[in-house]
Amino acid sequence: MNTIDDLLSYDVDEIVQADRDYLWHHIKSHTPGLNKEQMIIVEGKGLIVRDIRGREYLDACSGGVWSVIAGYGRDSIAQAVCNQLKKMPYYAGGVGNVPAIKLSKKLIELMPRMGKVFFSNSGSEANEKAFKIIRQASHINPDLSGKYKILYRDRDYHGTTFGALSATGQNERKVDYGPLCDGFVEFPHALCYRCPFNKTYPACNIDCAACVADIIEQEGPDKIGGIIVETITAGGGIIPPVVEYYPILQEICRKYGVALIFDEVVCGFGRTGKFWGYQHYDCEPDIVTMAKGLASSYEPLSATVVKQELFDIFLNDPNNSDERLSYFRDISTFGGCAGPMAAALETIRIVEEEGLVENSRIMGEYLLERLKELKDMPIVGDVRGMGLFCGIEFVRDQKSKQPITEKTMAEIMNAVTAEGVLVGRTNTSLPGNNTIMNFAPALCITRDQVDQIVRSVKAAIEKIKL
Repeated sequence: MNTIDDLLSYDVDEIVQADRDYLWHHIKSHTPGLNKEQMIIVEGKGLIVRDIRGREYLDACSGGVWSVIAGYGRDSIAQAVCNQLKKMPYYAGGVGNVPAIKLSKKLIELMPRMGKVFFSNSGSEANEKAFKIIRQASHINPDLSGKYKILYRDRDYHGTTFGALSATGQNERKVDYGPLCDGFVEFPHALCYRCPFNKTYPACNIDCAACVADIIEQEGPDKIGGIIVETITAGGGIIPPVVEYYPILQEICRKYGVALIFDEVVCGFGRTGKFWGYQHYDCEPDIVTMAKGLASSYEPLSATVVKQELFDIFLNDPNNSDERLSYFRDISTFGGCAGPMAAALETIRIVEEEGLVENSRIMGEYLLERLKELKDMPIVGDVRGMGLFCGIEFVRDQKSKQPITEKTMAEIMNAVTAEGVLVGRTNTSLPGNNTIMNFAPALCITRDQVDQIVRSVKAAIEKIKL
């Protein structure tokens, strides 16, 4: 009989070959005839990961998708999960379990203007729940009758499921998956560097927010039920809107009776230098979705958090035949897993007790300051970010802002990896503009590690010839 140690042991060459033979990698071309060995990560501690060939890298993107916020090798998270799984691993979310109840209470303490927490499995699923809440509310609440449409922002990403993809403003992610869902309407992005209105902040009236009122009027105010935004646009290019943006958007939402949904899947849990990204702005969401950092990706978990008044719409008498189907009839199988709840509780404890939100703010300011030193390099067009969430946009010419080619972008990425640092990039999202390098290291990063990241990026850029 195999022991646990037997199951976890491996032969390097066998694993490399099995990777080629059996594993379908995410967001990656599997071109026949290209037998390049894929990176296989086997171990991590802090911000350092090691691949199957023994090479070490500083991970500046928290597991590739900005989610391992507490860093690798956190024994206390693993132990919390182990203890919970041995005691009680799972029961469907139609009933309660202790860590889920404790976690929902903790989340509401962290966002006291909210009311109820619905757990599920992924960020995509959390956003799907938000859309379903808006849609169902438009059927069962007379005051919201007919308000089923969702507005979403160009360049924002909300997930891979059909509803979430329909609300995603990244055209390359949608290619070949149509027809997508009806009832989703796009509005312009909020990137000052490439202003969709060809204006310059602050002499612009914040048209990127103000235009939403015009779109609501065009679509019909009686049809718009919600607006979803990534607090800071992530995969669409690391775009923090200007400080006036969300108060204007919130005012519009209140005027037209539209629910404001903040997708905090990336921005939550300290990534931006505050616990929630929306706390940088004078605004108040109606729904907040979260995932990634919630359990620091030690376990899969997401949540959809709503104001009490939204939850109350679904409080109906099931004995009344007219209201028999008026409760929120949704379930997520893995929303009943108790292990992820334990992982999330321990992650939040680490974030709070180790001051990782404040470290994100301090180290984020330092990272942005150091990255801005690279703006003297001819192909660096813009450097932007907030907290430990920063991006560099590469261009052929700083004056014209013409993007570099994706081939050149790939060369830069490979050169950074060769320097021993792993960074992220906009990937198969924005036609002709997948040229933004992103940085989102674990929140426990040190000043020396920030310096190492910037040195490696600078060295990589210096190797590139256009």
